[in-house]
Amino acid sequence: MNPDVAAPAAARKPARPADPTTMSGIPIKSLYTSGDAPRAPESPGVFPYTRGIHRDMYRAKPWTMRQFAGFGTARQTNERFKYLLEHGQTGLSTAFDLPTLMGRDSDDPLALGEVGKCGVAVASLDDMLTLFDGINLNDVSTSMTINAPAAILLAFYICVARRQGVPLENLRGTLQNDILKEFHAQNEFVFPPGPSVKLVIDTIEYCTQHMPQWNTVSISGYHIREAGSTAQQELAFTLADGICYVEQSLKRGLDVDAIAPRLSFFWDVHNEFFEEIAKFRAARRMWAVIMKERFGAKNERSTWLRCHAQTAGVSLTEQQPMVNIVRVAYQALAAVLGGTQSLHTNSMDETLALPTEQAVKVALRTQQVIAEETGVTRTVDPLGGSYFIEALTDEMERQAGAIIADIDKLGGVLPAVERGYFRRSIADSSARFGAEFDRGERVMIGVNKYTDDDSHAIPILRIEDWVEREQVARVRELRRQRDAGRHARAMAALRSAAAAGENVMPALIEASEARATVGEMMETLRSVYGSYDGGPEL
Repeated sequence: MNPDVAAPAAARKPARPADPTTMSGIPIKSLYTSGDAPRAPESPGVFPYTRGIHRDMYRAKPWTMRQFAGFGTARQTNERFKYLLEHGQTGLSTAFDLPTLMGRDSDDPLALGEVGKCGVAVASLDDMLTLFDGINLNDVSTSMTINAPAAILLAFYICVARRQGVPLENLRGTLQNDILKEFHAQNEFVFPPGPSVKLVIDTIEYCTQHMPQWNTVSISGYHIREAGSTAQQELAFTLADGICYVEQSLKRGLDVDAIAPRLSFFWDVHNEFFEEIAKFRAARRMWAVIMKERFGAKNERSTWLRCHAQTAGVSLTEQQPMVNIVRVAYQALAAVLGGTQSLHTNSMDETLALPTEQAVKVALRTQQVIAEETGVTRTVDPLGGSYFIEALTDEMERQAGAIIADIDKLGGVLPAVERGYFRRSIADSSARFGAEFDRGERVMIGVNKYTDDDSHAIPILRIEDWVEREQVARVRELRRQRDAGRHARAMAALRSAAAAGENVMPALIEASEARATVGEMMETLRSVYGSYDGGPEL
């Protein structure tokens, strides 16, 4: 062929890296042999649990299938909860709207236009009672994705259980309650890092004493990854946050074997199939060693890394949204092969709006097909022993371990937060991936490859304006009807407990029963703890 003719065609092709790497930059060899993975993994259920924390894994019990649900009013979300339970979902996962996430009431001027848009609006115990109306908390496991006001939403949930007559020791579920990752990535913090972590330890202490089946913190890599980190950074930063919570709990005087079994983790599952599987396996191994060697844990359960996983929201595309179903299916399969205990599959339309019922059903059916049709649950860790998987697992552990060592050199997570270490690291990784995408080295089908102009519109869920008007009216009516004297006494007691450095959970529960709102309780705590502007600029 004439090179003068061939050159223009070659120039149009996306550049390919000389040495292929995973999405997170781990070099990939063309062939792996036994020399690349000299370390034989232990049996499932055996320390350090590379192959799974349970001997039989999904042969004995499938993972919990959750679908993130929350939009509009508490009544609307209650109806969605019941729909999901009727269609085979085995656990509830609650999404709150932005005002609730930021600890503001629905009638706060800063909440205008955001009420009920990205999740359910919950401003008071009244809303929480409506949210779980007709749903027996004794029968379901509930996950709540909430952080800065997490202690308040937990107090609401406790009050609902009491109204239903459900003993606190029977409550099962997870409070995300991971404020550290907010400082790293998601920015939904309110108080400075120190007081924020103190609130997390308050919930750990209270649940250790009263709610033994409740997962007190879902230590979350998900949002770190969504912000642009690599898989290794997601793994390292998340484990480092877990180390910080354990250290702070021990300073409170709690016993490591009392708190550690109720810590859980939350991972993103991205497109790089084998890398994601290796991340799960390395995470279990690293956490087991950390708990045993760093903290002297003696209870076997203290060394278990139990986790929830969610498919990567950042991988979803507005272009050709039906292709998102395929992405989610492979990501979900990676989570299962990695050994997750709980899984949420994103809906194909979530890059456009909150998901429709039909889109949610397809996402749930994706999990059910994996569980009941593919056969991957019939044996434990089916990829264990693969030269490639074992080598990736080892390399993931090595790189994440080096990052944790760097954090330790900075004095730990809290000093590293104050110095902007996490945010700078994530920004650098995000910029690298963006550059690779722009050069065509990283492909997104329908976006920078196999594009077309005939994408068909799909139905989306729209939150009508009446939702905000109705919710604002509910909050204002609550303030008119409540016992003003009881409310004032409860708020004074909350301020006093916070100022004295006491565990504020009992005071929050009393304030909830006195029908104090989320915004009022947060403002009371802010008057003691202060606010935080985000630390140093990048």
